[in-house]
Amino acid sequence: MDQKQCFRHELKYGIGYPQYLELRSRLQAVMKADSHAGTDGRYLIRSIYFDNYADKALREKRDGVSTREKFRIRYYNDDFSFITLEKKAKNNNFCMKTDAEITEEECRRLLEGDLNWMRGHPAALVRELYAKMRYQILRPRVLVSYIREPYIYAAGNVRVTFDSDIRTTLYHGTFLEKKVADIGTAEHPRDMVLEVKYDAFLPEVIRSIIQTDTLRQQAFSKYEACRRFG
Repeated sequence: MDQKQCFRHELKYGIGYPQYLELRSRLQAVMKADSHAGTDGRYLIRSIYFDNYADKALREKRDGVSTREKFRIRYYNDDFSFITLEKKAKNNNFCMKTDAEITEEECRRLLEGDLNWMRGHPAALVRELYAKMRYQILRPRVLVSYIREPYIYAAGNVRVTFDSDIRTTLYHGTFLEKKVADIGTAEHPRDMVLEVKYDAFLPEVIRSIIQTDTLRQQAFSKYEACRRFG
């Protein structure tokens, strides 16, 4: 079954390593580490992003289109036993993610261009991607990888993440590989992206931590950053 969420607020900030150390220390005093993270509080995320022959998703992001969507396949820590198909819809600073679990076999068939199995799939999101791969000619374009350190706060359903070591594949013929040849995208090796997501409100205790003179909100897209290389 598909899992759906309502639109949530999404704020992004580019930060350096000293800012990360300060913010992490303050956030750890009030937030809990995500239980899905490893013993070091982090995990590896890999996402295969889709776009069409005209780079519709990329152009809409660069042109500042307020309402847009992207499809991606996501897995964690190079474990192919749990793979999700996701659609991320954006409306200014609001985002909504819809996802559906697919098997490794289904994923490999999709990436190889075998789409017939998708037409009658029980997940509506899989059927939607099938239609858009047919009439929008969506295809896998790039593999984006990064390390995520997540924290949660129950009130407001707040999720704060530090994303580091954002990397991109220059070319990928098959995707879903154990060994990935990629390169870093950051201008400075320790640069990170701070993301803050919440529902109706951001609790004051969290707001007071992230609203500092050194933080500037920005419209950052990992997909756009990784497509700079091809």
